[in-house]
Amino acid sequence: MSPEPTMPEALTPGLVETAAEVRQMLQQALQRAAEQGGRELCWLDPDFAHWPLSDPALLDALHRWALPHRKLRLLAAHDYETLRRVHPRFVQWRQAHDHVVQARAFDPADLAERSTPAPMGLLLAPGLLTMKLWTPARASLSVQDAREEAMAREWFDAIEQRSADSFASSTLGL
Repeated sequence: MSPEPTMPEALTPGLVETAAEVRQMLQQALQRAAEQGGRELCWLDPDFAHWPLSDPALLDALHRWALPHRKLRLLAAHDYETLRRVHPRFVQWRQAHDHVVQARAFDPADLAERSTPAPMGLLLAPGLLTMKLWTPARASLSVQDAREEAMAREWFDAIEQRSADSFASSTLGL
């Protein structure tokens, strides 16, 4: 019986407050979520431009993660044009793994319609980690924190309910 995987020291729960630390934490959290994530991953960002979605190691980990019973739920503001332009490798991965991707677009005003401050981005791997992106230079990470996960899930689901399908895996012409 193999020992249960542990979080690497570099991926430490807490708050980071520089753009470089946010990028590093996001890279590590995405990698960990793809390697150890369960049945579902939830990602929310206005445009995903600053996410490392073209990273070959991340795409390889997502390829291994993308089994038929899994789901990657994406929420972006308005559309996915910035993601298409900035991350062509992820777009190719998305086309090959359409069976696991559910992509929707939301109105950015939905983020402001809350009584508590809402992050501008979210990475949720249920049972594993919750990363909230407050600004490009400020983010927080919690690991296996049921309370943080429940609040993030509730917030993500509320925005998703008001969203519309977007980012098709292919464009059909007439």
